[in-house]
Parts: sequence; structure tokens; C-alpha cells
Amino acid sequence: MARVDITSRLSDQLKDALAEEERIAASVVAEIGEKPAADDVAGQRRLYNANRAFWNEGGPAMADRVDLTIDGPGGDLPLRIHYPSDERPLPALIFLHGGGWVLGNLDTHDRIMRQLAADSGLAVVGVDYRLAPEAPFPCANEDAAVAVHWLAENGASLGLDVDRLAIGGDSAGAALSLGTLHHFKDERPGQLKAGLLYYGAFGLKDSRSRRLFGGAEDGLSAESLAFFRDCLMAPGAAKPDWRLDLLSRDVSGLPPLFIGPVECDPLRDDSDALSELCVDAGVPHDYHLFKGVLHGFLHMSRMVDTSREALAMGGDFLRRHVAPL
Repeated sequence: MARVDITSRLSDQLKDALAEEERIAASVVAEIGEKPAADDVAGQRRLYNANRAFWNEGGPAMADRVDLTIDGPGGDLPLRIHYPSDERPLPALIFLHGGGWVLGNLDTHDRIMRQLAADSGLAVVGVDYRLAPEAPFPCANEDAAVAVHWLAENGASLGLDVDRLAIGGDSAGAALSLGTLHHFKDERPGQLKAGLLYYGAFGLKDSRSRRLFGGAEDGLSAESLAFFRDCLMAPGAAKPDWRLDLLSRDVSGLPPLFIGPVECDPLRDDSDALSELCVDAGVPHDYHLFKGVLHGFLHMSRMVDTSREALAMGGDFLRRHVAPL
């Protein structure tokens, strides 16, 4: 099946943002002397971090920020809490960043976290989970679960309302969030009040959207998706695990979900399938399909109105499902 030419479907703002990303990438390549190979993890992280540094400039100011570390399964597990107001206690969103389980950190997603805090009125707690391939599956899942447990037990001392916690993220972070929601649905029903899931990778290995979309524009070519998958899985780790096949799980009993796919995204069908499962099981959810943009567009609120609108929608969802007493 041939790939779709998505150029005509992209907004002018998104095209301008892509041009800015090309400029940033060129400056990094000029600095290091050559373009990192697709499987050069260190080089790809350098490009990603430089790109995200631009997108994280500006954005809403917070009333307070606290950086701390907790004991995680692999050692220190850094957390960052953004408080949008002086009110205490505040309900909280536990945020898991995207990046294919290989890229990203608290700094690369800082503006997204601040914007969600400003739009929702919730504190936002970023979790700097371990990355593959140094820490392959299920290390990130373990870190996410430990962070939720720790915040449920200790969050009150940090001015958080531990009875009003939600979890969410983008891309790989959305997948980690959905896995954590399933984990706590079984272990501590009612602990997490909502899930915020932007363009997640929920386990489809093949789909219409994977055949039609993905390429140099969004960094999600078939080769790139395979690279992320190979990094995530330790050699010989072929044993099936539901955390890698989230759409195989019964969604009954999950809290309200925000499901936000992108029209021209190879991962779109993952979100569409999750939405259909929620409809069938009667799980309350908001479904928003974002057009004119690409996977990863949440970062681009400096230049792209749809990014700002998508974050505002997420903030409104959290206000409705988590903030009310």
C-alpha cells in the first residue's frame, strides 16, 4: 500500500513549525559534523533535545515548581511538580512524556506540563522514567507504577490531593498511562480518576493508518517505529505481555478517558480502536481527532494554534473529571 502525501492536509502554521524544526536540526548537524544515524541513540537524543528546547521557551508561568527524587526500582526516580496556583491541596495529573520509550525527559515536555497545569488548575507531576535501550521493557512501566504509589502515599505532604489523581501523557507516555490505569484498576480501584491520552501507541502491529502515514515529517516511518520497538525490547524478550498489547485488555472499569489521535498519524488507529472498545464497554470518554497537524504537535504551541487548543481541551477534561470536589 502506497503512503499518502499529507502535505496538502497540513496547516500553514504546522508547515512553518516543520521549517523551524529543519533549521534546528541543521544547526545541530553543523555542530556535530554529521547527521546521526537512525539507530544512533545518543545522536537522536541530542537532536530531539535541541528541538524540544526551542518549543519549551515561553509558556505559562507557574506559582511554584518542586524538583525531587524518590526511590525507584532502578535507583533515583526524578519527579517535577508544577503548581499553577497557591491553592493547597491541589488535585494532580501525573504526566508521562512521549519519545518512543527512548527519547525525552522532564525538560523536553516542560511547557506541555505547564500548559496543562494552567489550563486545568491541577498540579502536574512529571515522571522522569528510565529510557530504553539502557532500561528496556518493563522498566518504564515499573517506574510509572512506583510513582503513582508514592504520590498516593506521600503527595499530601507536597500539597497534593491524593484522592484526586489522574494520569496522562503523549505517544509512548499515553501508552504507559493506559497501562498504569489498567494496573491500578486491578490493584487500587478508584485511585486514578481519569486518563489523558494524546496519540498513544497502544499495541497495534499493523493497521490502515500505519500503512498510509508516517515518514520524515513526524519521525514515525516504519523503520523508525521498528527502531523504537527494538530498543524497548531486551534481546530474547519475546514473551507476550499485555502491557505491550493494551488493546487486548478489557477496558471495563477504567475511569473517564480523553483520547486524542491525529488524523495523519500512523498511530491513529490505535486510538480509534481504544475509543471503539470504550463505546462497547460503556467507558466514558472524550474523543477528539486533530486535523492539519502531525504526531508530536502538542510541543508546538508557540506557533500552532491547534496545539494550544488541544491542550486546552485536555485541561477542560481534567477540570470536569478530576478537579470537582
